[in-house]
Amino acid sequence: MASVDLWWLPLGAGGHSVRLNGLVFEAVSARLQRRERCDLFHAGLTVAAPSGEYVVEVAPEWSGPPGDRGVVGGGPVGLRALGRSRWFRYEVRRWRGGTIPDLAYAVASPVVLTRDGELAERVLTQVGRVPLPTWGRDELGLGEMWNSNSVVSWTLATAGVTLTTVSPPPRGRAPGWDAGLAMARARAG
Repeated sequence: MASVDLWWLPLGAGGHSVRLNGLVFEAVSARLQRRERCDLFHAGLTVAAPSGEYVVEVAPEWSGPPGDRGVVGGGPVGLRALGRSRWFRYEVRRWRGGTIPDLAYAVASPVVLTRDGELAERVLTQVGRVPLPTWGRDELGLGEMWNSNSVVSWTLATAGVTLTTVSPPPRGRAPGWDAGLAMARARAG
């Protein structure tokens, strides 16, 4: 059976450094925007298509098991110049038979986006076409930083998945999600 499933993963689930950095980022963002703090989420995708079962994820280049992780692209983290070092690079994976390490922590998930096999194949195709700007920056002028949420939302939107009712879990935010949608609209126009 074909499906494209979206998973909302709490930022930093299963780790300490990313979680702490996310808490600080959200505290500062909430104060600057004069709003209450929210829980932060990042999106992951699992895709069952006629061609196989895949995980779509974005992770540091240096992470993950050795071997073929289905890497389709990558970019710098923080500053473009830092991207010369693999310690400051991210990779986009379309990983056949892969796993999402923090899946056990997912909240309000999975969100089944489609069961259409052709649409699932288009999602897999679009992963290989995703823009690769600097992670954690808004160098494209989209209104928020580019990150894993941007990759997921851009991929889904450009593949033709309907996202009008998709949102993070209650009291949650997915920074970067709107950047991916803005980039998809810009490319379509």
